[in-house]
Amino acid sequence: MVHPAIEPTETGMLDVGDGQLVYWEASGNPNGKPALALHSGPGVGSSPGRRRAFASAGYRLVQFDQRGCGRSTPSVSDPSVGLEHNTTHHLIDDIERLREHLGIERWLVWGASWGTTLALAYAQRFPQRVSELVLLSVTLARPSDVHWLYHEAGRFFPAEWARFREGAPEGDRHDLVAAYDRLLNEQPDPEVRAKAAADWCAWEDAVLSLEEGWKPWDRFSDPAFRMTFARLCAHYFSNAAWLGEDELLRNMGRLAGIPGVLIHGRFDIQGPCDMPWLVAQAWPGAELELLPVGHSGGEAMMARMVEALARFAPGSR
Repeated sequence: MVHPAIEPTETGMLDVGDGQLVYWEASGNPNGKPALALHSGPGVGSSPGRRRAFASAGYRLVQFDQRGCGRSTPSVSDPSVGLEHNTTHHLIDDIERLREHLGIERWLVWGASWGTTLALAYAQRFPQRVSELVLLSVTLARPSDVHWLYHEAGRFFPAEWARFREGAPEGDRHDLVAAYDRLLNEQPDPEVRAKAAADWCAWEDAVLSLEEGWKPWDRFSDPAFRMTFARLCAHYFSNAAWLGEDELLRNMGRLAGIPGVLIHGRFDIQGPCDMPWLVAQAWPGAELELLPVGHSGGEAMMARMVEALARFAPGSR
């Protein structure tokens, strides 16, 4: 049973330096076990709906909007806002500042999609601050993973990928992520930038279109959200999230002793299931469950997530 919709018990704007203010909120039981939810994207922002699953298990859930997106400021929907202070390492530092600001010693860390990459990177740097990890639709942001999503996955959607490819300058189509990064983050013409954001988001939507119950994501109809999402995705993925080659896999030993649950769809075109399998092989104590679903997961993934949260909830052991 998932808790009915609830409102936050606390909200704030945390000054993390570099002229950045990060929106955060806490919900659920103020005295419950702390949990941190890391949103997907990059650039999607926190979700009000996520509060419900954690509240039903008695957690104190903390969410925040990563730099430049959601209610954090300045918003990168304004193309004049630079991205030089927006990297994975900045986000990891922001998480630690937020933990210290809230007086939390350790917390369960949850992530989905891009949020799993960030969760693993954070936990490997600060394993003493993480009690458990629950990760859905695992991604690693390696160059090979990025190339799969924005090039090779086009074999499933040839017409849609052809349109995505044609949106890049002809001489740059060997690396579409780098080409779009230049269009979105270096191109001075606002119409060119706007078209690039729309083309990027159309491809992101297409990759999910085979999943049961799929509908075009209504948030992509908002030009400001499109610009935020596309700019940050292209920026992060063209830089392989500032992680070394196989860095996350090489450092999985740092998570020894931290329980983890990985829930992933066997039919996930966006992130093939060899990614969570490799993580589980390298991480002592991780459990992997592969479901007959895609990247979004639907009700089946939600049910497994609720079970994992209940298992790690206060008083469950």
